[in-house]
Amino acid sequence: MDFKLTEQQQLIQNMTRNFAEEELKPIVVDYDERGEFPLDAYKKMGEMGLIGLPYPKEYGGSGGDYLSYALAVEEISKISGAMGISYSVVTSLCSGAIYSFATEEQKKKYLPDLLTGKKLGSFGLTEPNAGSDASGIRTVAVKEGDHYILNGSKCFTTNGPLSDTFMVVAITDKEKGPKGISAFIVEKSFPGFKVGKIENKCGIRSAQVSEIFFENCIVPAENLIGGKEGIGLKVAFSTLDGGRIGVAAQGLGIAEGAFNIAKQHLKERIQFGKPLYKNQYLAFKMAELDLEIEQAKYILYKAAIDKQEGRPFSVSAAKAKLACTNAAMHVTTEAVQMLGGYGYMREYQVERMFRDAKITQIYEGTNEIQKLIISGDLFK
Repeated sequence: MDFKLTEQQQLIQNMTRNFAEEELKPIVVDYDERGEFPLDAYKKMGEMGLIGLPYPKEYGGSGGDYLSYALAVEEISKISGAMGISYSVVTSLCSGAIYSFATEEQKKKYLPDLLTGKKLGSFGLTEPNAGSDASGIRTVAVKEGDHYILNGSKCFTTNGPLSDTFMVVAITDKEKGPKGISAFIVEKSFPGFKVGKIENKCGIRSAQVSEIFFENCIVPAENLIGGKEGIGLKVAFSTLDGGRIGVAAQGLGIAEGAFNIAKQHLKERIQFGKPLYKNQYLAFKMAELDLEIEQAKYILYKAAIDKQEGRPFSVSAAKAKLACTNAAMHVTTEAVQMLGGYGYMREYQVERMFRDAKITQIYEGTNEIQKLIISGDLFK
């Protein structure tokens, strides 16, 4: 078993790390405080080929692999967890659903702009009464001639106010239950589409999250994903498996970013005539956190490789999401404590990472859902 990254993967890792340090680090606190998204920086990521990393060049992608993409999300999230999730939603969820399930015509129409960063995308599944139980959605799509009429709403939609393209799940046949749910590509320009309230969040504040509404929204029949009804939950659940790898990478990056700040602080901060790291309790605590990060990292990388090699990856993705996001919450909490009063101040970054970490345990399947997936596989 070879744990060494390829030369190409190392190149992408270093390129993304340099971009995050040079372009995101100087602005991340300001954008977090203002709750605004750094769109210019995102577009530059598209120009660098990061958005389309794991997709073929024929669709505007970079022809890379899924591990390279996970590495990129990890490096971005070391500096900005908010940018990490906005990036992940476009690449893993919106583009992932289109690439895996759409018709060839749909792929050629929508993927190039998404994968080059010219447009942002969103994933419309969650509703006020349908979170972990995705089959409880109420958004309805009724076919009328050559189009569908959508009515309903989605909530907690990442990139919602900024996106041009939305992957939306809706009921097309109530009598069929879960098998009567379909998936659509919806453009913000379609009549009857409206962005609702932009959420005021605890963390990932510069990522834009909103409600979206469909009020007799007209969607061309040609925008039914895959050209057939009834595959909506299959599209959603399969896509979420890949998305969980992205969220795991985000969590890992947040953990590493906070760890690095805490490590530097322990080396520089003098108390009782010596650097803090000379306190064995703190040094041992850092050793434990380093081990936790390392364990999570290889669980994540395995999941990414499982996906890119075409092996079943639902369970490995669930393990990665669980391990990496729990590590994010634990490491950031300890980092705030290690920095003491400084850790609670915004200029020292770890309090923002602490706020960003919590949501990683919740979205794209709560960590309780990940335990259901893992235990279900154990006892099947």
